[in-house]
Amino acid sequence: MKIHIETERFLLRDLLEADAQDMFELDSDPEVHKYLGNKPVQSIETILEVIQHVRRQYETNGIGRWAVIDKATNAWVGWSGLKYEQRITDGSRYYDVGYRLKRAFWGKGIATETARACIQYGFEQLNLEVLNAAAHVDNAASNRVLQKVGFQFVETFDYDTELCNWYRLEKSGFKSEHPG
Repeated sequence: MKIHIETERFLLRDLLEADAQDMFELDSDPEVHKYLGNKPVQSIETILEVIQHVRRQYETNGIGRWAVIDKATNAWVGWSGLKYEQRITDGSRYYDVGYRLKRAFWGKGIATETARACIQYGFEQLNLEVLNAAAHVDNAASNRVLQKVGFQFVETFDYDTELCNWYRLEKSGFKSEHPG
């Protein structure tokens, strides 16, 4: 098990097959999928396929979504991380910042803390110049997180008949909370 990032409260580590039950709890929750196309996962087998897909991204791209583990309780909170992605609207390649948390952990600053750490990792460890992110226009919490960590709104776009906001953050515009 590889730990990629440690924040004040959390460890971000590779997703493992042992995380399948926690991921199933996360992705089978209709509230979690409210702004993700309203398609909650129906089987643990689907989750195992998702975990294998993410693990292939680690090998292919050197990054991916990572499990978020509470250091105080060892609880599996959700995932956060970077993903090398292809933009739906124009086919361009980009690095995406994303996060998804179990409902019990919403509203506790976890998405903000882990997204900020992933951004810092992307700029400082991977030496990326630009990161992007997207959020459904009606997902006020996720849009707030992206703005709080420094992303700038670029445009609204249609994704699978849903309106989403597109964000961009340049390395030169990111202020690390832990300089040096």
